[in-house]
Amino acid sequence: MSAKLQSVKGMNDLLPAQSPYWQFIEQVLREIAAAYAYDEIRTPVLEKTALFVQSIGEQTDIVEKEMFAFEDTGGEFLCMRPECTASVVRAGVQHGLFHNTQTRLWYMGPMFRRERPQKGRYRQFSQFGMEAIGWPGAEADVEVMLAGARIWKALGVKDVHLYLNSLGSDACRVRYRAALVDYLAQHFDALDADSRRRLDSNPLRILDSKNPGTRLILENAPVINDYLDDVSNDHFSQVCSLLDSADIAYTIDSSLVRGLDYYTSTVFEWKTGKLGAQNTVCAGGRYDDLVERRGGRSTPACGFAMGMERLVELLIEENNTLEIKPLDIWFITLDDAANNAAFPLAETLRDSGLTVAMNHGVGKLKSQLKKADVSGAKFALILGQAELEQGLVQVKPLRGQFESQDVVFGNVLDVINS
Repeated sequence: MSAKLQSVKGMNDLLPAQSPYWQFIEQVLREIAAAYAYDEIRTPVLEKTALFVQSIGEQTDIVEKEMFAFEDTGGEFLCMRPECTASVVRAGVQHGLFHNTQTRLWYMGPMFRRERPQKGRYRQFSQFGMEAIGWPGAEADVEVMLAGARIWKALGVKDVHLYLNSLGSDACRVRYRAALVDYLAQHFDALDADSRRRLDSNPLRILDSKNPGTRLILENAPVINDYLDDVSNDHFSQVCSLLDSADIAYTIDSSLVRGLDYYTSTVFEWKTGKLGAQNTVCAGGRYDDLVERRGGRSTPACGFAMGMERLVELLIEENNTLEIKPLDIWFITLDDAANNAAFPLAETLRDSGLTVAMNHGVGKLKSQLKKADVSGAKFALILGQAELEQGLVQVKPLRGQFESQDVVFGNVLDVINS
């Protein structure tokens, strides 16, 4: 006997008991995207590796350690998408979606990163994201943050807080980078290995280090807010002012950077205290240079992505009960003739909007009724030779609405809906 095959490590099956949470979340996300006039875009799961290397940055964890990248039989270097913003921008440039226009887009689907699997972090995971492309002002930044706030409210999720920072312009980051490198070089030997390696190539990523020793050094490091120019300061002030007017609470976190190199100006994260180490449930910001870097015209843009597995965990953590529509009818047949006759009747009931499960095959009434009760159905329909000869079907309530009764085929719907 061959060994049982298991799923790939970090890539999980979604079982029927979990599906209602996903369906509920997906529906909420679609409705909120529509409320803000965002249109759906679907991009391929497989992209050219260069798209993410050039967009995300060669010194990021994603590119250095986590991408599922390979050379195909034709010699082309491909990878499973680790995130979707770069794919959305690639598609928009390729198909002219950003040419002399402003565009609101949303996406939903699987992403892939070869991370160490743990609770809230998987190698195949799903993300929902919204991208506002073509608007330079603070209004677009705040719009995507307000969409996030609306999502928490619609899902009934509490204890989620917004954290903000500004990375400023390219010129701001050059000045800040020099000051940060100068400071960290004085503590080089005390930095963790990854931070020492990044000191020359990507020092801003050190700000995101989780190493306790490095975090202690960073407490006295220069902060980027002191290096912002007037334009960057004005933009960030407008973001904060608009959030204040919308009554959205937030915290300015000068250490907040994002793990992707394409971010500029505003960056933000929504965090919760209910998921342990994986506490970021939504993250995003402005990426004004990415469209041009991907071959388009200079185009301002901002957006966010959220991991849907963490949304499911939050729902469960909040003990939010879902109103799952129960099965309406479990159809029991007692002989072959009744089994054949049940199919068109079941289809007629489904045409009327009822959910109907067929038992499939004949069996003892007692065992079939037990299955019907376990299914959670409201009613069992019982059809045997005696009922068939009289053009009747027995309607048996399983949740105590009324006594069982024999009903002509054409009146089943009226009895169930009464």
